[in-house]
Amino acid sequence: MSTAGTASPHSALSVVRRTAWLVNAIFWSAFAVLEAVNHGWAAGTLALVFLVLPDLTFLVALDQAPRMAKGQLAPRAVPYYNAMHRALVPLTLMALYMVAPFAWAPAFAALCGWLAHISYDRALGYGLRTREGFQRG
Repeated sequence: MSTAGTASPHSALSVVRRTAWLVNAIFWSAFAVLEAVNHGWAAGTLALVFLVLPDLTFLVALDQAPRMAKGQLAPRAVPYYNAMHRALVPLTLMALYMVAPFAWAPAFAALCGWLAHISYDRALGYGLRTREGFQRG
């Protein structure tokens, strides 16, 4: 019996999961743009900054980069990288923002940008890192 051309359940689940993350990424990107259009340059700027900010954690251990294997993040940078790439962090901050007695739209736009970044990473197959700095898989 030939199994050529049949997808394993694991790969099908992976496609569904990554597609869901892509839909999520598009949603948060659109929400960040909407916030920028409705609330001006500060909201747009913060959304863009937080769209890029999680990957700046690579700079924490830039001096160690030449000694790392291909695809490996320096172990010193891993806790920062993982903290900035956990969706629960901006989602929790967003929930707190919703019940806080103050409102500043650029902060919400920043959280939308941060969630968009995490979602794009997951859609593209990038996840959290092991203690040694490699992609979890």
